[in-house]
Amino acid sequence: MRFPLDRLPADPVLLQKMLREMADVLEQERAELKSAKATVQAQTLKIEKLEHRVARLLRVQFGCSSEKMDIAQLRLMFDEVETPEPANDDAAVAPTTKSARKPGCRVPLPAHLPRHTVEHPPGACSAGCSGPTVKIDEAVTEVLDYVPARFRVIRHVRSRVVCRACEQIRQAPAVELPLPKVMASSAMLAHLIVSRFVDHQPWHRQSVILRRVGLDIDRDVMSRWARKLAWLLAPLGERLFAYICEADKIHGDDTPVTLLGSGDGSRTGHFWVYLRDDRSSGDMRPPAVVYRFSADRGGAHPAEHLAGYRGYLQADGYAGYNALYRHPKSKAPRGVVEVGCWSHARRKFTDILEKNPSPIAAEAVVRIAELFAIERTIKGAPPDERRRVRRAQAVSKLEALRGWLELQQRGLSSDSILGRACRYPLNRWAAMVRYCDDGCLEISNNLVENALRGVALGRRNWMFVGSMKGGEAAALFYALAGTCRLNGVEPEAWFTDVIERIGDHPINRIDEFLPWNWQAARNMVLAA
Repeated sequence: MRFPLDRLPADPVLLQKMLREMADVLEQERAELKSAKATVQAQTLKIEKLEHRVARLLRVQFGCSSEKMDIAQLRLMFDEVETPEPANDDAAVAPTTKSARKPGCRVPLPAHLPRHTVEHPPGACSAGCSGPTVKIDEAVTEVLDYVPARFRVIRHVRSRVVCRACEQIRQAPAVELPLPKVMASSAMLAHLIVSRFVDHQPWHRQSVILRRVGLDIDRDVMSRWARKLAWLLAPLGERLFAYICEADKIHGDDTPVTLLGSGDGSRTGHFWVYLRDDRSSGDMRPPAVVYRFSADRGGAHPAEHLAGYRGYLQADGYAGYNALYRHPKSKAPRGVVEVGCWSHARRKFTDILEKNPSPIAAEAVVRIAELFAIERTIKGAPPDERRRVRRAQAVSKLEALRGWLELQQRGLSSDSILGRACRYPLNRWAAMVRYCDDGCLEISNNLVENALRGVALGRRNWMFVGSMKGGEAAALFYALAGTCRLNGVEPEAWFTDVIERIGDHPINRIDEFLPWNWQAARNMVLAA
């Protein structure tokens, strides 16, 4: 019921009815407005999440993998002008002395390369002169040359002879090949493995390269050879894993890979990686890395891999690791202690800064950068010294950071990207600050992420894993090649020698083939 304002009824009952109707309309409009605001907020958050995901995917696909940030610019975002160390803990410390080599100066060619000398005698003297010559000096110009790789066929000839006196027929025993019924030497097999798992050349690309020199080896044949080699070298992979599990602290992570299915399309498999490397805390025992392959990312896989391990595990916040830390039902702690990673926490804020300039994210990055700056000053120091410095310098910064994160979280939506970034370290705070209690621990999990770079580079080339057996074989070869790299061992020489000898090598002496032991034995032979 509506009336013009200048002709309102004088009846109080009608006026009350009009007010009630107006109140109902206002309440309905208020409810619609509230619903619309909620819809807009939900859609805004969804758009923000999708934009954040797209920005992350674009950075992973096309951007720089480093998380270096201009800290001075971030400081200006919240009116501070101090310039601390770079945010990336992997950044090299600026040298205090200038390099002895001037820019543009040629680097001498390596001394270990073989030299082939070509003599260039001077021309004859002036006409009619035939006097004796005396060498007074020589000018040497060294030029780096390349001899293309060549293939050859080794013919093993076993003569059969008969003794005329006793009529006995003799012949040398058959040559033992690295792989039965595979007409390839250990050097050839090692070359194929290193080309695939170190130089990231897919089987089909290697097949094309070999075809250029007249060798027709199908990629399926190479794949079968690799699986047979994986069976031969499997004891070494198990020994490496046992060595890693002897450590008090290991690093863990995983990375996805496309796995071809059997008629039902492709799915996402995962490489799990476990690393032992304590050189940052002054422990110079050999580092090692192992990989495991699975058809999915279920938490049962790391629980199975580390079933017998007791010690620290530094990993990201993936919930699949929780079964390692505590019993699913009783929540009682187990023998594996969680250690958090500040690089993962920092990455959530740097991803936000990739999309828009957020002062809160910028300040978080700078505060975390200060923690990494402390770590650079104690890299390589003994555990006791690292723990003392962390207690003196990092603990107070961590407490201040915790209070600041809690304060920021109160004013942010729980579903926002920034709110989730603040919540990540707070939800696992005990694990995030545990590195201050033990000098053997690290502030981040960057060591194991560096170990995954080979898989990430190879994945762009070979694109998928053809089967579960292929994935398991790839995990073994990545482990062996990665451990060689960590210990400064030339992988092709190591694979060539080990493939040649492991077939008849005693299993109780398998440690002789571990890359660091193999290199030590080889150095002794070369020095003799």
